[in-house]
Amino acid sequence: MTAETTGNDPGVAGASAGAEVRWLGGRFWGVSESIVGSLTPRIGGEAELQTVEFIRSAQDAQTEDSEPDYEGLPQGASTSTHMLAGAVAGIMEHCLMFPIDCVKTRMQSLQPDPAARYRNVMDALRRIVATEGVWRPLRGLNATAVGAGPAHALYFASYEKLKKTLSDVIHPGANSHLANGAAGCVATLLHDAAMNPAEVVKQRMQMYNSPYRGVLDCVRAVWQKEGPAAFYRSYTTQLTMNVPFQALHFMTYEYLQELLNPHRQYNPSSHMLSGALAGAIAAAATTPLDVCKTLLNTQESLTLSQAAHRRISGLAHAFQTVYRLGGLPGFFKGVQARVIYQMPSTAISWSVYEFFKYGLTKHQHNKRRKQHMEAEM
Repeated sequence: MTAETTGNDPGVAGASAGAEVRWLGGRFWGVSESIVGSLTPRIGGEAELQTVEFIRSAQDAQTEDSEPDYEGLPQGASTSTHMLAGAVAGIMEHCLMFPIDCVKTRMQSLQPDPAARYRNVMDALRRIVATEGVWRPLRGLNATAVGAGPAHALYFASYEKLKKTLSDVIHPGANSHLANGAAGCVATLLHDAAMNPAEVVKQRMQMYNSPYRGVLDCVRAVWQKEGPAAFYRSYTTQLTMNVPFQALHFMTYEYLQELLNPHRQYNPSSHMLSGALAGAIAAAATTPLDVCKTLLNTQESLTLSQAAHRRISGLAHAFQTVYRLGGLPGFFKGVQARVIYQMPSTAISWSVYEFFKYGLTKHQHNKRRKQHMEAEM
């Protein structure tokens, strides 16, 4: 953390985190209502889907509850469908896994306080709750939720669009792993640009003895003492980590989908398993960069004093500091928590995304079929 006076009262921290959870509950209820509202003809008016011709008998055409398969749905879901599905997936992914993310941030600390040295993930969670209050692992949750919605909306919408465009160029009529990886890299640029400020605020509030009373207090303090550039100090490091992470993540996910779901139907179990394995592999491979990113975001006061620097700036400086203070093992601090966080996180993200994409696209298809039947009558 920065060299500010620390020592927050756990009761104040708990009350602050409790207020954040209540705030998030109100926002999430609003999101739920907007999703229900989105399952109406309004989404279809934003971008016309391709008309799909079905050869059916007269009796089948009049069966209102017939279920078209996933491949029979319109081939080009609208951008709004991808953005809405992505936003919901991102918010759920980050919120459900937030306590583990808090543990990961603390376990990546290079010079932790003696009271914040943990043996493993469960030990960390148990001690944080016992010594700092039940709400402490959730501090910074509302900042994450606000950033995750637009970040993941851009992320999935740009990925789907670029994947289709690049696949048609590189390998027409078939899936291209190169296209999947390239699309994931470009999507990461947009995602991280939207998410980086929220990451800075979140990680500073997650650290042991964080001096900030709440999200707005943290934003105000960072802005006044370090300037607006502090919110993007780790952006290049974030990209250096996330570009290979997402390229590996998307390529692994699409490859596993070819094995587990070759017909590309809506299959929740295959989406969940593919997402979990892809997230675990990518997370383990990019842990050293994540440790450097955490150092740049948090600017730990103990680390700064040990390294005799006023501020850690840049990826090269972060790498040197990690190696000097922790050696090679220092680059893999928190790897267990990172993998445990990423496996369910990516599984939730892909499962929720595919579910909402399927549901919204199917709704649009059924609406068009009903309009077609009414026009014929």
